[in-house]
Parts: sequence; C-alpha cells; structure tokens
Amino acid sequence: MPKSTNNQDFAERVLQWFADHGRKHLPWQQDVSPYKVWVSEIMLQQTQVATVIPYFDRFMSSFPTVERLAAAPLDDVLAHWTGLGYYARARNLHKTAQQVCQYYGGVMPTTVEELEALPGIGRSTAGAIVSLALNHRATILDGNVKRVLARHQAVEGWPGATKVHNALWAIADQFTPSEGCKFYNQAMMDLGATICTRNSPSCLLCPVSDDCVGRIENTWQHYPSKKPKTTKPSRQTAFAILLNAANELYLIRRPNQGIWGGLWCFPELKGDHAFPELNECATKTEALPIFRHTFSHFHLDIEPIIFTMMQPNPEIRESGGAWFSIEEAMSKGLAAPVLNLLQQLQTRRTS
Repeated sequence: MPKSTNNQDFAERVLQWFADHGRKHLPWQQDVSPYKVWVSEIMLQQTQVATVIPYFDRFMSSFPTVERLAAAPLDDVLAHWTGLGYYARARNLHKTAQQVCQYYGGVMPTTVEELEALPGIGRSTAGAIVSLALNHRATILDGNVKRVLARHQAVEGWPGATKVHNALWAIADQFTPSEGCKFYNQAMMDLGATICTRNSPSCLLCPVSDDCVGRIENTWQHYPSKKPKTTKPSRQTAFAILLNAANELYLIRRPNQGIWGGLWCFPELKGDHAFPELNECATKTEALPIFRHTFSHFHLDIEPIIFTMMQPNPEIRESGGAWFSIEEAMSKGLAAPVLNLLQQLQTRRTS
C-alpha cells in the first residue's frame, strides 16, 4: 500500500464526498431494513441498479417481509425473477427466508458470521447487510469496490485469483472506518458505479484521486485485470413449442439442479425418439429462426419448432408438464429465452 495513503484520511474524504454527492434515494435506502438490503444486494449481483429498481419494487410489493417470502411458492418467487438471470440467486433467497423463519423467528441475523452461514450470502453481502442496515462496522468488497481499490492501490491481477482476492480484502478492511461504516460502504459502491467506472472514470470528481496510483501513473485501465480469456463452447438444442387446439402451450418445469433450475421451459427435442406422439398429433410444424443464448460458461444455440396439434389437450408423455395459455405461461417463472419466444408468439397472435 502506498505510504502516502492514510487510512483515516481516505475514509474521511470518501464520507465527505458521499455527504455531498452520494446516492440516497434508492428504493432499498428508504425505511431501510436488513431484509430490504439483503434482497437488493442479491439482485444487484451481476446486474445494474437501473435494471434492478423495477424488479425490487415488484418483489417488495409481493413479498414485503421475510415471512411472506418464506411462505410463497417457489414458482411465484421465480416468476418475479424472470429476466434477472442467475436463478440460483432467487432459489437461495427463498431457501434462506425459510431458514430465517425456522431458526431465527423471522428476524434476519445481525452478524456477518451468522449471515454467511445462510444459502447464497457471501462475505461481502453479509457485510453490506450488517453495515448498511444496522450501521455496524463490516467490510464489503463488491465489483465496484474492487475496481476503486485496485486502481487506487495499483493491485495487479485478476480479482478472482486467490492472492489478488485476499490482497483486496486486506486493503478494504484497513480502509473501512469504525464510525460511519454505513455511509462509507455505500459511498464506496457509489464511487465505483458513478465515478470510477470501468471505461471512462471521472478522476477529476473523485475524492481519493490525489493519491490514486492508477491516476498518477495513468495506468487506471490496467486495474483490475480482466479474467483470463477462455473460448466458450457451443451447444445445440431444439425447443418443442406444442400448441394445442385450445391455443395453449405445453411447458415443463426444469429440475432444481442445472441450468434454468426450477423454471418452466419448452420441452427439448433430444434425438430421433423424442415425443413420438408428435407425429400422431401434429397437423403442422414450423421451424423458427435459430438464436443464441449465452451463459457464463457456454453458448446455447436454440432451434424453436412449433407443433400445431389436432386435439384440444393431447396426451404428452413428459413428466412435470402442463398446458397453459400464453398469458398464464407468462406469469410463471420462465427461462429468459422462453419468455422471449412467448412474447413473439403473443405478437404473432395479435398481428
């Protein structure tokens, strides 16, 4: 760490900047509670604030308390998550809410250690809940904070590497003040989101730019290092869009484990022997354009095929499936490409 940086002075500058310029009107900052902070922090993982706000508002309207969330069917929770991606986050929210009700009487734990023991809550999220909601001293290190500290202290390497990860945690902990931790942590997240941005940092507006090594040496663009590139493999699948005579669609619920876990999806055609009953019931087939859906670790090329059925409710030998109108289907927890296809089908029907 550069000798010119004083831990207390760093925090004071950050706190003063927050008092003058920090974000104070986000939905989860109003009538703040550990529950609200927890939900917002989980939603904000890998997602921008502007995208999260309408999701957060809808989620809180339907599940205003941890008890309401715990009692809700998982399908309702997933339906509120459709479009945010990383659906394991929603499943863990639901599971944690149930554990909080079972083991803590519906009151969120108040220590980092207890929170970290719950599904889907890591060290930084636990620190955010404890500091932002309760104003207790706790360290955070989300993606925005990593960027600010990596540039300020010239920490080389990809933050996902253990050595770099540990170094950033040590710096974050040293800079975190004993007093005003709530505002300091919010300020650090705000700095990364609005000032020390990934591609065009506003160094002239930054309260800690005077001793920022990345600014002084004009090497800010090197910090933090990007994740080493790997070539994503491609996979192929075909969606069977079964449309019966009642204009209903057939969806199946995916297993809880694996991609799109617990979500409703079109059946996948796998091999020559999938759904032999389609040959008996379908009066028409139509292949829609193939499109690509990208996950964090692979590309999936999807070919949607519409099968128009002669019968109003043909028997489909596929476990866990049900027939829905398009409107009913769109209220379910859906995989993102399924929602997009349903919207296309809805447009075709009304055009």
